[in-house]
Amino acid sequence: MGTDGDAVRLIAGRYRLGTRLGRGGMGVVWRATDQLLGRQVAVKELTVDDSRSDDDARLRRERTLREAQAVAQLHHPHIIVVHDVVEDGGRPYIVMELIDGGSLADRISRSGPVDVGEAARIGIALLSAVRAAHGAGVLHRDIKPANVLVEAATGRVVLTDFGIAQVAGATTLTETGSFVGSPEYTAPERMSGSRSGPAADLWSLGALLCAALSGESPFRRDSLGGILHAVVSDEIRPPAQAEPLLPVVRGLLERDPERRLGAAEAERMLRGFLETGTVADAGTTQGAGAASYTPTQRDVPLPSAPAPEPAGPPRPTSTRGVLVAALLVAAMTGAGVSAATLLFNGGGGGTTPGPGGTTAVSASHPATASPTGLPATALPSATLTPSSTALPPPTAHSSTAPSGYRLARDPAGFALAVPEGFTRDPQGERVFYMSPGQTFRLGIKVSEPQTGGPGGVMRRAAADGPSTNPGYHDGRVTDTTHSGHPAAFWEFTWKGFSATEGPRHTYDICWEESGQMYDVWVSAPVGKVREAREYFDVAVDTFTANSA
Repeated sequence: MGTDGDAVRLIAGRYRLGTRLGRGGMGVVWRATDQLLGRQVAVKELTVDDSRSDDDARLRRERTLREAQAVAQLHHPHIIVVHDVVEDGGRPYIVMELIDGGSLADRISRSGPVDVGEAARIGIALLSAVRAAHGAGVLHRDIKPANVLVEAATGRVVLTDFGIAQVAGATTLTETGSFVGSPEYTAPERMSGSRSGPAADLWSLGALLCAALSGESPFRRDSLGGILHAVVSDEIRPPAQAEPLLPVVRGLLERDPERRLGAAEAERMLRGFLETGTVADAGTTQGAGAASYTPTQRDVPLPSAPAPEPAGPPRPTSTRGVLVAALLVAAMTGAGVSAATLLFNGGGGGTTPGPGGTTAVSASHPATASPTGLPATALPSATLTPSSTALPPPTAHSSTAPSGYRLARDPAGFALAVPEGFTRDPQGERVFYMSPGQTFRLGIKVSEPQTGGPGGVMRRAAADGPSTNPGYHDGRVTDTTHSGHPAAFWEFTWKGFSATEGPRHTYDICWEESGQMYDVWVSAPVGKVREAREYFDVAVDTFTANSA
């Protein structure tokens, strides 16, 4: 099979193969003539592994036909139409509509990236298509520019090549445990071997939008190991061309599938862009009024042009995440995807006890050490996931400052360790300790207890987040304790107060102690969350009240 010279075959007594249109990992696509209806079609001849046993080959054919038949039930203007599923000479074939036009990958290769309006139009079409597929229980699992066709005459966008699609409740087309898909466009949960659902297709769409706008996936690297590391744990850097659609791109490239932007909301946001020229954040609504207590609301006015951040003071660091990442890439590069999957699942050796008997984070989520015992946030990314687990109580207060910090005894009646070089800046009822250039802002507020306690206070503030912090998203409040006192932890991402400032991430804990309510938070650029989390952990761990 597979040469133009033998392309005169008649399949199933009806479809006469013509020229070969392309070849993929799952088979060869031919231009063909439906001799019964007299129309041009595309016929995909699925690859058969002759090394398989007869029983394995039979089971694979049955799965292929069953899944292709399920895809054939999808009727949507942006999903390839499957006309027929046939078998000839022991080989399965899928007969589809013929699209006169190349793939999006061909278009990018030939003419370069598309403009933002065209990217939004393509995104809307594909989001509509995956919504229809997911509604029918079909996951595509290989969305990438090469599997998106653009009809030359009309510009119609068509999602094709459901060759490795998965039908809910059915065994996948490939063997159990095998990896299928294109790594640069594959969601991290699939990379790590976790069970994946519809959200995995949405991650692929986020990567595809970046590729359409810039010419390549943001996860392209020089090696397979590099790609896998970029997808699972590296900082996500959407291309500059994606700036107008950044809320959509970031929402789709959310590593936590449960917090990933949904198809309907992403489609609504892209339609809004085509109508207004701007993209509103997902779920952004104006609050009913100012919350009674908003700890970080407009936490500090920024200068118009912040000074560049100088080299920071020495800080206690952990090399664990760096070592894990280095070993991970080396192992994956030498051993391929199956070894990578093993590593992402912890190497098959179980979990490793961490400090205090807790379980260390697996290699799929390397994290910095946390001096307080609070869960450390994963490696920084353009889209950040708030901590999903309840926070254990911090360790006992430390009366000394770690290396690189100084103990600040504040006139407001408390003491805590702050990084060397941070300066005090009182602002009304809040006290700030800020780095040069105000890149990092460590804030403290002391007040009377509020109705509902720390949890009520934080939830009211989070509910009003969109009106107090521009572009507020991914907020989560978790009830916890602080040294045995009731507490609540709030974490969120927002746009910052100016384009110069850029997106920021905030960690905030509030608790009641000795008849007072204390609130400590750190705000920092999304690209500096490691330092921010360390500053936050040290501040909370060393905080003591009534020290004036």
